[in-house]
Amino acid sequence: MRFERALCALVLVGLVGGCTSDPAEPAPATSGPPPSAPAWTEPAAYTFTLVRGCDDTAPEGRYQATVKDGVVTTATRAGGAASPAPSSEADLGPVTGEEGEEIDVPALGQLLEMAETAKDDGAEVATEYDLTDGHPVKVTINVMEEVDGLECWTVTDYQP
Repeated sequence: MRFERALCALVLVGLVGGCTSDPAEPAPATSGPPPSAPAWTEPAAYTFTLVRGCDDTAPEGRYQATVKDGVVTTATRAGGAASPAPSSEADLGPVTGEEGEEIDVPALGQLLEMAETAKDDGAEVATEYDLTDGHPVKVTINVMEEVDGLECWTVTDYQP
């Protein structure tokens, strides 16, 4: 009986002692999900490179863009003409000498709106953000109803 009381007292002291902490001591590190990105507000002016395509080794296009007040003011194709895969039906437009148009490069706010609209329409959407300032760094949209329904957009060289 004496041993049980001593054990209970020891457990009680341990529990009470474990519940107190010195506010000057830092909290112990915990493992968990990575920190989330801060909320991003589209700046009045910025530049970025947009890579279109899900295959990093053979993107469908790379565009350098300048944005002012949420609108792309200039967009130029970087790295020359892209070569579509033999099975691709991508219309690369005048870059390859064919008739057609290049894509309209979206501003980053427009890219996020496009992803939200696709999500609202039932597509699978994944968006990755920069952990420093919260700007989007990758948007993947999978429109499951279409055979080639996967679209990927990667943002690099972002400069506000």
